[in-house]
Amino acid sequence: MNTAVKFTYEEYRTLPENGRHYQVVDGDLIMSPSPTFRHQLIIMELSRRLAGFVADNRRGVVLFAPLDVILSEENVFQPDILYISNERRSVILREGLRGAPDLCVEVLSPSNRELDLTVKRLTYAKFGLPELWIVDPDADTLQLFRLQENHQAPLKVFGANDTLATPLLPGFSLPLREVFAR
Repeated sequence: MNTAVKFTYEEYRTLPENGRHYQVVDGDLIMSPSPTFRHQLIIMELSRRLAGFVADNRRGVVLFAPLDVILSEENVFQPDILYISNERRSVILREGLRGAPDLCVEVLSPSNRELDLTVKRLTYAKFGLPELWIVDPDADTLQLFRLQENHQAPLKVFGANDTLATPLLPGFSLPLREVFAR
């Protein structure tokens, strides 16, 4: 979507709080419809498990949308879930994050599928996001990208019968059948 009018973060901040969720992607204002029920169940379960591990191990903080991740004046994203390590807490500001967290999780929806798989993935890589999980509720898969190592291909694709583990969080493991349970 390329429009003649480009939005900046300052213009985005002036939008009315009307319950709609917006992002700014390369200066384009994108509005997303409400996610599906299953999308929300997946986010809830991933958030619960990830936040529990991070809190128990005092590794940082896990948050979920809506929260602005301000990567630049023309790229303001609201990932479904994000993790900020203690070492990276300097990105936390009152209005959200200014800079990349350690991990962003994007759960695909019909309205955001192509945006998350292409433009947002490449933009996250450009602005230094270490790890991205892209969850596909239709295929029951989770793609784990280590963006600073290879932004083109996932390090691993996990299925519903696999156990998620990541070098970002040593000791964290999650049987994905518990996330994808219907």
